[in-house]
Amino acid sequence: MTLKAEFEQYAEDIKRVKTRPTDKELGDLYGLYKQANVGDINFDRPGFFELTAKAKWDAWNSRKGMSQEDAMNAYISVAKDVIEKYGM
Repeated sequence: MTLKAEFEQYAEDIKRVKTRPTDKELGDLYGLYKQANVGDINFDRPGFFELTAKAKWDAWNSRKGMSQEDAMNAYISVAKDVIEKYGM
């Protein structure tokens, strides 16, 4: 299985965990997913009152400079941990 195929499989599997992951885990998954698919963040940080959008922006921006391949590998690692922790 290619790295991209494995990444996509975990991206689907993570949607089926029995319990909602923590905000930190969700942030890690979101930031790594966006970095793997888009690369470095390409827009300004949202405004003060957009709390969810700011949290997502921060999670993605924290991965700035990471290669898409490294982001896929890191996403797979975090997803495995989350799936093991919460089950499917």
